Amino acid sequence: MNDEILTLKEVAEYLKLAEKTAYRLAQKGKLPGFKVGGSWRFKREDIESWIEQQKNKAGTK
Repeated sequence: MNDEILTLKEVAEYLKLAEKTAYRLAQKGKLPGFKVGGSWRFKREDIESWIEQQKNKAGTK
């Protein structure tokens, strides 16, 4: 089981997004994350599941 926790910057790099875009998606609840002391954190496995969901949505359109 992979419990790796990523920062906003790491998630932005992983998804090849600007940090502002990743922040905005997290704030709107479109990117699965949580706040610790006011800073966004993300579980790698949640991000990978989210990617799969996005791929499935794209395939059904």
